[in-house]
Amino acid sequence: MRRVVITGAGTVNALARDVPGTLAAFREGRSGIGPLDLPDPERLQIRIGAQVRDWQPEFLFPGNRLPLYDRFTQFALIAGAEAMAGAGLFVDEGLAHRAGAILGSAGGGLTTSDAAYREVYQEGRARVHPFTVPRLMNSAAASHLSMAHGLKGPVFSLASACAGSNHAMGLAFQLIRGGAADVMLCGGAEAMISFGGLKAWEGLRVMSPTGCRPFSADRDGMVMGEGAAVFVFEEYERARDRGADILAEVAGFGMTADAADIVLPSPEGAAHAMRAALRDAGLQPSDIGYINAHGTGTAANDRSESQAIREVFGDAPPPVSSTKSMHGHVMGATGAIELLACLMALRDGILAPTIGRSLADPECLTDVVAGQARPVQLRATLSNAFAFGGLNAVIALKAI
Repeated sequence: MRRVVITGAGTVNALARDVPGTLAAFREGRSGIGPLDLPDPERLQIRIGAQVRDWQPEFLFPGNRLPLYDRFTQFALIAGAEAMAGAGLFVDEGLAHRAGAILGSAGGGLTTSDAAYREVYQEGRARVHPFTVPRLMNSAAASHLSMAHGLKGPVFSLASACAGSNHAMGLAFQLIRGGAADVMLCGGAEAMISFGGLKAWEGLRVMSPTGCRPFSADRDGMVMGEGAAVFVFEEYERARDRGADILAEVAGFGMTADAADIVLPSPEGAAHAMRAALRDAGLQPSDIGYINAHGTGTAANDRSESQAIREVFGDAPPPVSSTKSMHGHVMGATGAIELLACLMALRDGILAPTIGRSLADPECLTDVVAGQARPVQLRATLSNAFAFGGLNAVIALKAI
């Protein structure tokens, strides 16, 4: 089996529009959550979110291409360009058919469909924009990444709710390890902060009106975010031979299904996914020095995940944090953004904090990195993503 490494990373999120800015926000424990800027705010019950502020796509993309790009595609293209530049990678014809892209997205082009519904039902228009379907389809962002970088190998999108980007990265890892590709762009993109998107989530009654406080006894729900993160996964020997700056090794991947409930998580399913990732990586629980938790800030998730971590790691698990407290829950893209915290832990020896945790929940983990970043020395991390439908995906990284 071939080894797989990360040679490039890019992101757009509420904290920053690049990786250095995002990691700086992680180190500072800075929040990207604030008041929403949306139409009809008086009709919203939840009026906070982790929005990408002052986004001006007309200055980022050619005028003849912009009509094809939903907001989630725009985020993916900017993140992908940063990742490719960081990897120092150019895809020529010799590599094209061995390079591809897989992205996770729960909502796809939701801002496009939301606008189309407004035009038809609220404004009474007889037709919508002719590019509505190419903009809203979930595969749009992956397709445009392939066009931007000449990727002619495996290219597709997948939807597994909030585990989407972890599934995408895990499948990209398996494709390279198994010999079906040499280079893959992978991660996730999401732009679900729209009037319709928020209204749908309000119906579930899991949204916080005050902020995201994972593993805190006074939490009152999750906060929606938006953005993207894209990575360059590459076969190790190829990356080494071309002198790439290797950020980390993708050591293992585990995925399971609870087969139990459409919204309530199962500790057993999450524990099985973590064990599968460790087994795939050839690691023991004692090798893991940090876990980036799914950590949504809902009582059901926080307590279920805490129980699962104890099942795998015993009564003294490694330090855990949830960066959703800063960038919000970015749904299908959230695991990719959170993987940046694992890279920071491995490369810089700094654990991103869980901000806003003011009161420990006795039913949750004890060693939560709370309030401020923590220096550490470690060799391996886990990144958890657990989704509605009982879909679990865990990625193991190790230093190289």
